[in-house]
Amino acid sequence: MVEKLDAAARAALAATLPGWSPVEGRDAIRRRFVFRDFSEAWGFMARVALLAEKHDHHPEWSNVWNRVEIVLTTHDAGGLSERDVALARAIDALL
Repeated sequence: MVEKLDAAARAALAATLPGWSPVEGRDAIRRRFVFRDFSEAWGFMARVALLAEKHDHHPEWSNVWNRVEIVLTTHDAGGLSERDVALARAIDALL
């Protein structure tokens, strides 16, 4: 089973994942991405979908025109885990 992040790993999130922030009321992180238009946002989502499959870890997300919001949490762990950190880093590497 996947384990939740410990206190030290949580404290390091702000430095290691700039742009990602805690979700109020949940043990999760989120990031909002803004693109030039819908097509660019959709292309980004397609690349994230391929990453998610590779990592076998799937985000919660939404898309409205040129904006994509991604929320990461590990349901099996009941909150944030290293799987979320790894996927967030891989998503950031797409930019």
